[in-house]
Amino acid sequence: MSKEMGAAIKAKSGTEQRKTVPTFPKRKRSKLDYVKKNWVLYLFLVPAVISVFIFNYIPMYGVLIAFQDFNVIKGISGSEWVGLYHFQSFLTSPNFMQIFINTIKLSSFELIIGFPIPVILAIMLNQIRRARIKKNVQLIIYAPYFISTVVIGGMLFILLSPAGPINSILSPLLNQPISFMSEPNYFRTIFISSGIWQGAGFASIVYVAALSNSDPQLHDAATIDGASLLQRIWYIDFQVLKPIMAVLFILAIGGIMGVGFEKAYLLQTDQNLPASEIIDTYVYKRGLLAGDWSFGAAVGLFNTVIGLLLLVTANTVVKKLRGETLY
Repeated sequence: MSKEMGAAIKAKSGTEQRKTVPTFPKRKRSKLDYVKKNWVLYLFLVPAVISVFIFNYIPMYGVLIAFQDFNVIKGISGSEWVGLYHFQSFLTSPNFMQIFINTIKLSSFELIIGFPIPVILAIMLNQIRRARIKKNVQLIIYAPYFISTVVIGGMLFILLSPAGPINSILSPLLNQPISFMSEPNYFRTIFISSGIWQGAGFASIVYVAALSNSDPQLHDAATIDGASLLQRIWYIDFQVLKPIMAVLFILAIGGIMGVGFEKAYLLQTDQNLPASEIIDTYVYKRGLLAGDWSFGAAVGLFNTVIGLLLLVTANTVVKKLRGETLY
């Protein structure tokens, strides 16, 4: 018997033996088994679910007043049903387009300009090797977040007043002082820049935490291979931040209609009203101050529905492009 024939017989016999070995399909773990194994983690979720149900879902019953001519004495059950009358009234009002455009402009510019800055801050903080210096820098950039919005508004009025320090610095270059808080052209710049100054540092905490979990050996290997600092940031640090950026971007898109009532209302003056009147301030004035509860609820519901549609759209687009998803 030749060697080739013997090897062929052995290979054939080995194949037959392998075929005779019984294989059992792996049992798929059901979701119930996963819940049973991690029941303690789900137990921690119970208080959060209960609080969300009580404070977020039960009050949704009050949305019905947006479709009624609400009367406080008659209540929700006794008020007259008017359907979409308040929505039509808002959409056909003379100042609807101005309010809607102001809201979109403020939120869009704040998102476009303000979203990348926390990422840049986190990457810069990650490059600081001395722990003491890093902690001091973090303290400085996180501190503005804890300043009250009312205090921020007062600071801006003092700094940007015609007799304030900003005009004092610019006085050699100008013939007369600028009333920044009274000019509509300056409102968006003041609103967005102050918001970035106040919140960018605190928003970078999430990115700093993500970068702290990256493997430092990747940077060492890239340095040995001759990669520059910018190349290491782009191909290592930025790749670590991409999934978190995708989720936070989806959330930011969903909240694009909620510009921020407190600061917008505090910075409003009669002169800058054409640029500072947004949906939230309009709801407050028309719904609470004027006592038109149904109209205010209708405008607030319109704002919420637009935000929900934007959230779903952004989640779908990001899921197709990147694979990350919010839900």
